[in-house]
Amino acid sequence: MLKPFTLVTALSVAALMTCCSSRGGLHSATKPHVSADARREAIRRAQVWEKTDVAAKDLTAGPDGHGAFKPEETVNCRYDRKQLSGNSPKFTCVIPPADEVKVKFGRDNGEVYAEVAATRLFWALGFPADRMYPVKVSCDGCPPIMAATPEKGATAVLFDPAAIERKFKGHVIETAPDSGWAWSELDEVQEAAGGAPQAQRDALKLLAVFVQHTDNKAAQQRLICVDEHAEDHVEKGRCAHPVMMVNDLGQTFGRSNLFNRDAVGSVNLQQWSAAPIWSDPKACIGELPPSQTGSLQNPQIREAGRKFLSDLLMQLTDGQLRDLFAVARFEHRTTNPNRPGATVDEWVAAFKKKRGEIASLTCPS
Repeated sequence: MLKPFTLVTALSVAALMTCCSSRGGLHSATKPHVSADARREAIRRAQVWEKTDVAAKDLTAGPDGHGAFKPEETVNCRYDRKQLSGNSPKFTCVIPPADEVKVKFGRDNGEVYAEVAATRLFWALGFPADRMYPVKVSCDGCPPIMAATPEKGATAVLFDPAAIERKFKGHVIETAPDSGWAWSELDEVQEAAGGAPQAQRDALKLLAVFVQHTDNKAAQQRLICVDEHAEDHVEKGRCAHPVMMVNDLGQTFGRSNLFNRDAVGSVNLQQWSAAPIWSDPKACIGELPPSQTGSLQNPQIREAGRKFLSDLLMQLTDGQLRDLFAVARFEHRTTNPNRPGATVDEWVAAFKKKRGEIASLTCPS
């Protein structure tokens, strides 16, 4: 019998992260892949969006494909001591025989909820994102953690809630491990060279404002090649189809803040609903306060970009919005132990209000 993981203390998280953290990530490269010139050329021609049928997206099931999981599915895996970067509770484990996955866990870890919702929102709108699945994880051999000690004679621990990540398909283009891309580099994309139009790039910036993507340092974004033989092409310094995407959306649906505090920046309805879309509506300056790690703050949005995102957001139905927040288990997230989490209907109402702030404005061209 498994005892579910229900409480993470600062001490227990620190103990787990001590055994499981380092500068390298789950899929980090061990050596530079490309020259600076090859990377610049890829950015110049990069895409940020792909046309999609927004209204047809099933936000409960989420993106399908190899390795997909059903909502709340129990996944059995074997603990792997591979070292991970970052401060949030996470570990790697192997689904037999050799399927290695990254697991984020903890009822008090906002990223378990936020990243499921944010990646599904990006996916539904056509912006590339990793696949995040809300699951329960039965981990064989995981270290004993407060309130997650297995019953006598058992070797597995049940983590509930948890989320498993599946990387967006492609091969990373980088000059150093986890170098990513800074948001200012979106301005280096050239439509004349085959890159994404300005409207799509501005829409991506505005979407980051909408979800309050506070921890937006370069390592949280990935430049990837989606060619059929991407690894070979990247190693030779060329890529026909480069893509710039946001790969870590765990600090969202709260309010951007200087120190990326989880309780403020990750699934906090009071903070998210109080954050305006515009810091300067007349100039169409988005409201995204700086964080100490960030590379994006208060971006200026042109009319074409505002309209592009608004048109996408308006295609989402009330049913899809309810599914989005329900499958991400937002009702279970609370930043105050004396107060229950906000309801799905409250989250939907806040989403529609913020969407309206984008739709009701006309920006300078």
